[in-house]
Amino acid sequence: MAVILKFIKRLFWSLMLLVVAFHILVAGLLALWKTQPVSNSMFMLAHRLGGGSVTQQWVDYDKISTSVKQAAIASEDAKFVNHEGFDIDGIEAAMQKNEATGKMAAGGSTISQQLAKNLFLTSHRSYVRKGEEAIITVMIENMWDKQRILTVYLNVAEFGNGIYGIEAAAQHYFDKPAAKLNRDEAALLISMLPNPKYYEKHRNAKRLKNKQRIILRRMKYAALPAANAS
Repeated sequence: MAVILKFIKRLFWSLMLLVVAFHILVAGLLALWKTQPVSNSMFMLAHRLGGGSVTQQWVDYDKISTSVKQAAIASEDAKFVNHEGFDIDGIEAAMQKNEATGKMAAGGSTISQQLAKNLFLTSHRSYVRKGEEAIITVMIENMWDKQRILTVYLNVAEFGNGIYGIEAAAQHYFDKPAAKLNRDEAALLISMLPNPKYYEKHRNAKRLKNKQRIILRRMKYAALPAANAS
């Protein structure tokens, strides 16, 4: 029995050390990426390890059209500029939906939470992952301003099979830079985010077009982050 308890204790502390080391790595990368372009993420790495190729080209905040920024906030996180990483009302609504369906289908994730997942975690749904996502979200919100969060989010989001970032998406779908995307194009690309690989092959899907129309109606109300906002 003593041997078993000793083994469990060692295992526990080994796991704790791994967790601490992981968060030190996350903090280091966030510090580096505060000013440097982000050209990799856990999602990109997983895609490469699966044998796929990745297309991504970093663009700064002012090289992304205003319509894209408005569409992202209107679609994914209407309270983006005002919250500190979490939309409590959205989380409560998601929990109620999950309880009603009996499965973890909705997450109520903000842009900051989605970015934490894309950069450092996986798409696997579990409460353990959501907990880790929350920790990294707090780190992101404390180390980066809102403009940086939105910039990185739009540069690493997946828009199709191996297509990452708004610049690669703009070139792939419309043969133009992200800075030149108009309202309709921006709304369509952001509409693809929940299921980009499917919508890449089904760009006339009714659900996609309906979401595009909803985003277009909401875009004018989207509040963009101010320069150097905290």
